[in-house]
Amino acid sequence: MPGSSPLPDRSDADPSSVPHPAPPRRGAVPLAAPAAAGILAAVASILATSLDAVELPTAAKIGITVFAGLLVGLLTWATADRRHSPAAALAGASWRPPDQWPPVPAHFTGRGESLAELREVFGGRRRPRDPDGAASPLVVSLYGRGGVGKSVLMTRFGHEVAGRFPDGRLYADLRGAVGAPVPPEEVLTGFLRALGVRLTTDPGGLEELRKLWLTWTKGRRILIGLDNAEGGDQVKDLIPAEPGCAVMITSRRPLFLLNTYDKQLSVFGEAQGVELLARLAGGERVAADLESAREIVHMCDGLPLAISICGGRLATRPNWSLGELAGRLRDERRRLDQLELAPSLDKSVRASLQLSYDACTGLQRRLLRAFSLLTAPDVPGWVAGELLATSELDGTDQLEALIDAQLAECSGVDFAGTMRYRLHDLVRIFAREAAAPDEADGPGRAAVERVLAGYRRRAEAAAMARWPQDWGRSGRRGDPATTERAEVSAADWLNAERLTLVALVNQARSMEMWEAAWGLGRAFCSLCHSLRAYWADWRAVAEIVYEAAGHLGDRRALGIALLDRAAVAGGQGSRQDACRDAERALEIFTGLGERWWAARAMRTVGMTLFSDGALDRGQEHLTDAVAAFKDEGDRWWAARTQRNLAELRLAQRRTEEARALLEEALEVFERDRNRYSEAQTLRAYGEVLGATARSLHDRGEVRAAQEYFARAGFSLDRAAEMFRARGEEWEVARCLRAAGEVGNPANRLTELSHVRQAADLLVKLGDSWGVARTELSAGRVHARAGRTREAAEAFEHAARAFEELGDRWWMARCLRHLGEAHLEAGDRQAAVEALTRAQDVYRGLGNRSGMGRTLELLRRARE
Repeated sequence: MPGSSPLPDRSDADPSSVPHPAPPRRGAVPLAAPAAAGILAAVASILATSLDAVELPTAAKIGITVFAGLLVGLLTWATADRRHSPAAALAGASWRPPDQWPPVPAHFTGRGESLAELREVFGGRRRPRDPDGAASPLVVSLYGRGGVGKSVLMTRFGHEVAGRFPDGRLYADLRGAVGAPVPPEEVLTGFLRALGVRLTTDPGGLEELRKLWLTWTKGRRILIGLDNAEGGDQVKDLIPAEPGCAVMITSRRPLFLLNTYDKQLSVFGEAQGVELLARLAGGERVAADLESAREIVHMCDGLPLAISICGGRLATRPNWSLGELAGRLRDERRRLDQLELAPSLDKSVRASLQLSYDACTGLQRRLLRAFSLLTAPDVPGWVAGELLATSELDGTDQLEALIDAQLAECSGVDFAGTMRYRLHDLVRIFAREAAAPDEADGPGRAAVERVLAGYRRRAEAAAMARWPQDWGRSGRRGDPATTERAEVSAADWLNAERLTLVALVNQARSMEMWEAAWGLGRAFCSLCHSLRAYWADWRAVAEIVYEAAGHLGDRRALGIALLDRAAVAGGQGSRQDACRDAERALEIFTGLGERWWAARAMRTVGMTLFSDGALDRGQEHLTDAVAAFKDEGDRWWAARTQRNLAELRLAQRRTEEARALLEEALEVFERDRNRYSEAQTLRAYGEVLGATARSLHDRGEVRAAQEYFARAGFSLDRAAEMFRARGEEWEVARCLRAAGEVGNPANRLTELSHVRQAADLLVKLGDSWGVARTELSAGRVHARAGRTREAAEAFEHAARAFEELGDRWWMARCLRHLGEAHLEAGDRQAAVEALTRAQDVYRGLGNRSGMGRTLELLRRARE
C-alpha cells in the first residue's frame, strides 16, 4: 500500500461494514466448536476476575489462570481451520457466493457449434496449458465485430456451467468498445468487495490489488466474465492464478493471452438468422413468408443485433407483414447509404436501428435520446421517470417498451436487489446522433439535471442513514436493530450504484452543473468515508466536490469540501496535505461562525497531527474540539473525540487520564445505544487497562496487575464479539492485535496467537499499514517473553515497512523498541545505533514525549 498510512483509528464514522464477510470454506469448523470455546473463554474470564475473592496462595491463583487460558488456547487451536486464514471464521450464515452474471435473453438461439466447442474446452479436452504444462486457470476469449452476439453467448454458457463454480460468478463490463475502458483497478476493487473484502484502507495501486486478488481467489472455484475488453493489457491483471477458476472475455479482436482459448464469433448464417427472427416474430409468421425472412436476414448481414431489432419490431407490430418490413429495409438502406454508425460497422445496423426507432412512439424516442445522454454504465428503472419528467411507473413502462423493441436491455439485478437497465453501445451512439442539434443543451440537459437531482436525494438519504453524525448535530439514535438494517441497506446501495455515481459526478462536472456535482459528490464522499472503501473513487470525487464549491462561491461548501479532501488524503498517508486542508477549513468555519463545523475541523487537525507523531500540538486541538462539541450539545462527537484524545494520552503514557476519558465516552455510547462506537471505545479501554496492568506488574504489584489483565482481556473480548456480530473484520483484527499486546505473563502463547491471527486477517484485507503495525506487536510479545532475537527481527521488519509507507512516527517507535531489545540482549552498540536513529526522527517531528523516552534508553545504553 505505497503512500498509505492511515490514522490511528482511521474511522471518523460510526458505520457497520458491508455484511459480506469472507465466504465459508471447505472443512469449516462445526458450530459446537466456537460454542465450546466461548464457554471456556467465559470460564477463564470468571476465574481471572474472581480469584481475589478466594483465599488461595498467589501461586495457586496464577496456576488456575494459566490452566484456563491453556484450555481456551488448545481448543482454539484444535478447532481452527488451519488450512486457511482465520478470516473464514468470520463468515456468517448471511454470506452467499456472489452471482453477478447477467440474465440470458429469452430469444437466444443458434450458436450450437460454438457452445459445443466451449463444452469441450471446459471439459478439458481442448484446454490449453501453460508453457511448463502446469495447471492454470482457463481463459476463453470470444472476439468478433460489434453486435455479433459475443456477450449473449458468454452469458448463455456461463449459466450452463454455473454449477461448476460454487464460489460464485463475477462479471464486469469493461466498456472497451466505447472508448472509455474501465481501469483494471476498478474491476479488482469491485470483485474483491463482492468476495467479502472490506478494503477499509486504500490497498494502493494495481500491484497491491493484484496481490489481494490472488490471495482471495486461492483455493476457490469462481467464474469470471469480462465483457467488452479493449485489449489484453486491460484484462491480464484480472486473471487469477487459481486453476479452479475460469475467465471468459469478449472483445472486438483476439487477445492472444497466455493459456487462452481464442474463438472468433462470426455472423449468423441464413438458417440461424431465420430461426432468431422466428423466435422473436413468431414461427408461423416467418414460415408464411420465408423468402422475405431470408431477405431480411441478408439485409441485416447476418448480424444478430440487427436481426433482433427487426424481430422486435415485427413482434410489436402484428399488422406488419415480413414483406412490408423487407421493403422498408430496402428503402432505409438506400436512404441511409451515405450514413455510418461507426467506420468499422455495416450500414445495415444503422438502417435496422432507424427502422426500429421510427416505429417507436414519440415518448419512447424521447426516452431513448435522453437515456443516451447519460454516461452511467447502467441505471435502475426510476431513472426513466426522471428522464421523461413523469412517474416512476410510467417511465419504467416506456423503458420496457424499448426493451421489447430491442433498443434497451436488462443488465441484471444489483446488490440492493434492483433491476438495472442499459443501452447497447451501438444503440447509444445511434440515439445520440438521432437527437436534434440543440436537444443536448435544452430538454436533454434538463433531463440529465432531473436524474442528478434524483440521485442526490437518494445518495444523501443513504449517507444520512449510514452515518447521521456526518450531517449535523447528533442526538439519541433509534433502535439498534433498525439502525443497523438502515446502515446495511445504505452500504448495499453504494455497492450497487458506485460506478454510476462516479460517472454522474464526472458528467455533472463536464456539464458545469456545479450544484449537482457538489451535492451528489459530497454524499458519495460521506458514504465512502463511513465504509472506508473505494479510495481511488473517493479521492477523485473529493477533488470534484472541492472544484464545485469553488465555482459556487459558497465558503461553507468549500470548508466541507476541504474536510472531505483531508479525510481521504490523511487515510492515504498524505498527512501534510490533510493537515493543510483541515487548517484552511478551520479558518473558514471560524470566520463564518460555524462552530459545529469548526469543531469538526479542529478534530481533523488534531488527529492528523497525532498520526504524524506531533502529540503535543495534536492534544491541543483535540482538547479544544471536545470542549467545542460539548458547548454545541453534540454528545456523540464529544465522546468520539474524547476517545481519540484518550488514545493520544495512552501514547503519552498518561493512562489514568486516558481511562477517565474513555469511561465518560462509554457512558454516552451505552446510553445512546450506539453499538459500533461502544465497541470501538471498549477496544481502546482494553488497551488502556492493559497498559495499567503492565505498569503495576513492573512495580511488583502482581495481585493488582492480574485484576487489570483480566479486565483488559474481558473488554477486548467483548469488543471483538460485538464487531464479529457486525462482520467488521478489520475491527476484529484490531481487537486481536490489542489482545496480543496486553502483556499478561501468564498468557504469552495465547497473545502471540492473537497477533498472528490479526496479521492473517489484515493481509487478507490488504492493510499493509496494519500488517506493519502488527509486526511491531509481535516484536513486543517476543521481547516480553525474552526471545530477543525474534523481537529484534520483528522490530527491524516493522521499521522498514513503516519507512516504505512514509510513516516516520511509527518508524521511530519501532526503532525505539529495537534499541530497547538490543539493550536487554546486552548489545549496547546496536542499541545506541537504533536509538540514535529514533531520536533523530522524534526531533524532526517535535515529539517531546518520544524524545524523552528515547533519551532515557540512550543514557542506559551509554552508561
